[in-house]
Amino acid sequence: MRILVTGGAGFLGSHLCDRLIRDGHDVLCVDNLFTGNRRNVEHLLGHPHFEFIRHDVVQPILLEVDWIFNLACPASPIHYQYNPVKTVKTSVLGALHMLGLAKRVRARILQASTSEVYGDPAEHPQKETYWGNVNPIGPRSCYDEGKRIAETLMTDYHRQNGVDVRIVRIFNTYGPRMAVGDGRVMSNFIVQALQGEPVTVYGDGRQTRSFCYVDDQIDGMMALMQYEGADAHEPVNVGSSEEVSMLDLLQLLSETLGRPLQTVSRPLPTDDPLRRRADTTRARERLSWQPQISLRDGLTRTVAFFRELLGD
Repeated sequence: MRILVTGGAGFLGSHLCDRLIRDGHDVLCVDNLFTGNRRNVEHLLGHPHFEFIRHDVVQPILLEVDWIFNLACPASPIHYQYNPVKTVKTSVLGALHMLGLAKRVRARILQASTSEVYGDPAEHPQKETYWGNVNPIGPRSCYDEGKRIAETLMTDYHRQNGVDVRIVRIFNTYGPRMAVGDGRVMSNFIVQALQGEPVTVYGDGRQTRSFCYVDDQIDGMMALMQYEGADAHEPVNVGSSEEVSMLDLLQLLSETLGRPLQTVSRPLPTDDPLRRRADTTRARERLSWQPQISLRDGLTRTVAFFRELLGD
């Protein structure tokens, strides 16, 4: 097939491009390189089935494709809060333009949504039927609400126009090609530790997340895109059902590096969720998917990537 990946030079998008190329597809990678990096797809640039197009999805683009993976949007707090209006426009206009393209060429489209649609959840663990607890005017709302609107658009295009849509809610993906200084806890912890700096712990460190290694995440997204059930348009959580506190992650990183780590405390950011855990029942039952790579193994691989990147 001929497949479009928006945000294809980003952390997750570049791994998806790798997978699609390995599976024998023609891949069009679209990215404006705001948070993506050409280095992430440099090894694919000479491949006969890969094409890189520098383009911002805030503007329409005319292409002929069979599938669309819409991953374009800054995904870390530092990046999406840098220009919140642009973040909203990327989520909303990007989804609109990709849906218009999907409708026109009858392509199947997957929207990369996020666990952030649940906000600071009052329900735990979070099922896809939970509507969320999101502050619509907070500093994180440009991302949270942008993704919620993108889900609305996907669902309405399906209802009104019969567009073949998929919605994946992604939970804290990590692995090689994460960016240094992107503000995500996994990369922050690893980079600070490798550079011999005190590791920044926000709040009391007891807030929790569900960490999913990037290879498992890509497997889940592919399984959802290939799923043919009548309920395929419904959102699916793809993430780990293991709940890990920041202090637990710090301890595991210390064990991985084989040395104790110093810490420095900072106040918890505004609207930062206190608990996050994916209910992955729907993914298991519909997609026969569940994570295969343990947090310990995934962390070891991610540390190795950052060691090489930083020349440690």
